Amino acid sequence: MKFEQVQTIGVLGGGVMGGGIAHVLAVAGYNVVVRDLSDELIQATKDSIFESRWGMKRAVEIGKLPFDRATEAIPRISFSTELSALKDVDFLIEAVPERLDLKQKVFAEIDGIVNPDAIFVSNTSGFPIVDIARDVSASRLPLFGGMHFSNPVPSMKMCEVIYTPQTSPDTIEAIRGVAERSGKVICMVKDAPGSYGFLLNRVFAAARREAEAIVDAGIATPEDIDRAMMTGRNWPAGFFGERGGIGKQW
Repeated sequence: MKFEQVQTIGVLGGGVMGGGIAHVLAVAGYNVVVRDLSDELIQATKDSIFESRWGMKRAVEIGKLPFDRATEAIPRISFSTELSALKDVDFLIEAVPERLDLKQKVFAEIDGIVNPDAIFVSNTSGFPIVDIARDVSASRLPLFGGMHFSNPVPSMKMCEVIYTPQTSPDTIEAIRGVAERSGKVICMVKDAPGSYGFLLNRVFAAARREAEAIVDAGIATPEDIDRAMMTGRNWPAGFFGERGGIGKQW
C-alpha cells in the first residue's frame, strides 16, 4: 500500500486518543471508521471529537479550525461496534488501552478480517512494535509500524513514526505521509525491542529520574525544579505537579 492509495483509515479503539486521531484524520480529508466496544463508548468518543476542550466545536469557536473544514470533516467519520466495519480500510490505527497482551490480541483478531494490503500501525506510547505484531501473519509484517501521537492529538504537533527491520519502505513512506497530511511534525524512530518508550517518553523518563535524584540528594525542592523547567526551558508543566502558562496549548 502506497501513501497515495490511502483513502479510508480505521481507528480501532476510541476514547480521548482514538477520538483525537479520528478528528485530525477527518480534517485532513480522510474517511475514518472508528470501532469501539459499545454504543456508550462510541458516544463518549463522539463527545470527545465534537464537544470537548480539544474538539471541533471549540476549535471553530477560537479560530483554530475553519467552519467549512469542520462541516466537511464531520460526515467523513463513521462509528461501529463491529470489527467487520474495518474490513475494507486501507490503513488501520490501533488505539486500545496500553496493555501489550491486549494489543497483541486485537491485532491477531483483526489481521484475518481487514484487507490483506492494509497498513497496520499501533499508537502505543512505548511497547516494541515487533512485540505488538507477534501474532499477525508473516505477510502483514512489511505493512506494520508505529505511529505515536502526543495527547491531545488535535493540539500537539508531534508524531513518532516507528519502523522495524521488516517494515517496507513503501509502508514507512505511507505512515509518514498520513502523519504529515494530518499536520504533524515527524520524528523517525527505529524500533528497539527490550525497552519501553520511543524518543519522547525515554528522554522524559531519563530527565524525571535525574530530577528525582536531585530532590533525594537535597539539592533542590520539587517546586524549584519545576519552576526551573517552566521558566528556563518554557515547559508548560513540571515533573512534580507545578503548572504554568508558558507554552500553553490551545
